[in-house]
Amino acid sequence: MRFAALALCAASVYAADLTGRWTGPASTADNGQELVLALKQAPGGGFSGYVQGPRATDTIVGGKLEGANLTLDVERPGRNNAVQKLAYIGVVEGNKLKLTLPSPFGGRGGAQQKAPPKAPPVPQVVELSRVSNDAPAPLPARPAPVSLPMPEPVHANGLAKTPPMGWNSWNKFRNQVSDKMVREIADAMVKSGMKAAGYVYVNIDDTWEGAHRDAQGNITTNNKFPDMKALSAYVHSKGLKLGIYSSPGPKTCAGYEGSYQHEEQDAKTYAAWGIDYLKYDWCSASQVYDNTQATMVNAYAKMGLGLLNSGRKIVYSLCQYGNLDVGAWGERVGGNLWRTTGDISDRWDSMQRLGFELQTDREKVAGPGHWNDPDMLEIGNGGMTNDEYKTHMSLWCILASPLLAGNDIRDMKPEVADILMNKEVIAVDQDKLGKQGKRVAKDGDKEVWAKPLADGSHAVALFNRGADTASVTAKWSDLGINGARTIRDLWKHADLGRKSGEFTATVPSHGVVMVRIK
Repeated sequence: MRFAALALCAASVYAADLTGRWTGPASTADNGQELVLALKQAPGGGFSGYVQGPRATDTIVGGKLEGANLTLDVERPGRNNAVQKLAYIGVVEGNKLKLTLPSPFGGRGGAQQKAPPKAPPVPQVVELSRVSNDAPAPLPARPAPVSLPMPEPVHANGLAKTPPMGWNSWNKFRNQVSDKMVREIADAMVKSGMKAAGYVYVNIDDTWEGAHRDAQGNITTNNKFPDMKALSAYVHSKGLKLGIYSSPGPKTCAGYEGSYQHEEQDAKTYAAWGIDYLKYDWCSASQVYDNTQATMVNAYAKMGLGLLNSGRKIVYSLCQYGNLDVGAWGERVGGNLWRTTGDISDRWDSMQRLGFELQTDREKVAGPGHWNDPDMLEIGNGGMTNDEYKTHMSLWCILASPLLAGNDIRDMKPEVADILMNKEVIAVDQDKLGKQGKRVAKDGDKEVWAKPLADGSHAVALFNRGADTASVTAKWSDLGINGARTIRDLWKHADLGRKSGEFTATVPSHGVVMVRIK
């Protein structure tokens, strides 16, 4: 996560030396995490030092002070030795600095960047106080990334025979997730019918972690989650399962405590809490590991082995954005699912790119116990039309993808519930044969995708990615079948009779007609 462009806004002319250490809470929602500004002002007015927060450490490479208005030029290390240039701008009030953060969180992982649906980032003001007039000592040099050898395979855990189904907190709530919210979501999963439809995992994403480990090195929770074991017991009492989040790096994407050098210890803690699912996000691991496949495999295998030996069966979800051919080794490290893309956003262009363009030729590595994951569902978050959400659901089910809802299911519109809980469409995703579907025909914006099913039938989705309504045809020759076949519309829940040779449907813009051909 990033605290990207900061603003310091001033009230009076202030020309004093700003050299010193300035500290304060990183944000109102960060549960004790601190922001540190270590500043050195040169006699000529230039600046150096660093800004250290829960999400990153930025190096100050220049700046200027004009009256009370301060501008700092900073650099932030990125992936693959890239450097991001940022500007911090704004105001001094005596020994106080007021900083305006555009958002407590920015993008995370992969090429896609997440933003709250149809809403700009909310500015957040934090206040720093000068605690010292001493010039900052240089930051220690970052150690060279470690290279690790290819590990031995981790034995399969026997879980996820069909793609996992559940809910995840990130898409809708980000850092607002709490014990109270998770309990309410669990209640809503049961009351709404989501549990009956197959959604059983209630997954807490980032920002549950405490600022520090305890004296024994155990991971702790922050004040939003006072008792994770009790929360787990509550979720289990509803017939549901609880998931959690961490990183192989020293920090998570939101700057909280990661599992680096504590993999086995954390796995045992998760087991003791009654955790059923772990999402393991690469995040800051690139700061301590080199960018080679063997090293990444080893880093993920450490936690895979830790989970296997934890005494509890825990679904293992790899989140490293599809890099370094993860499909070739995800199962080897004990993974039950692995991300194939960067983060999804609640927009048509994001969803269709991740779903249509980045999933081809991946079907060979998917199957019972090990699935490709094009990221969580955005259905119901308001950034797409109902037709687009039906396309989202249909494509994910054809792909045999994990189905992790990301909306507020405590307050679901009927049309959203109808999409998420369409049992005939879900049955395609959860089919026991465990085959991932693929594109079998494409004509411009018109595409046909098909998935073989255990009873010998085929699930077929006719997609229209264009701006206008279109006629789309599925040909038997593209499906590898012949003769007269029975057609059932899975969205209209209607039998369409028998057809020979092909099936044609009128499909709305950005929409889908999904059928079962038997």
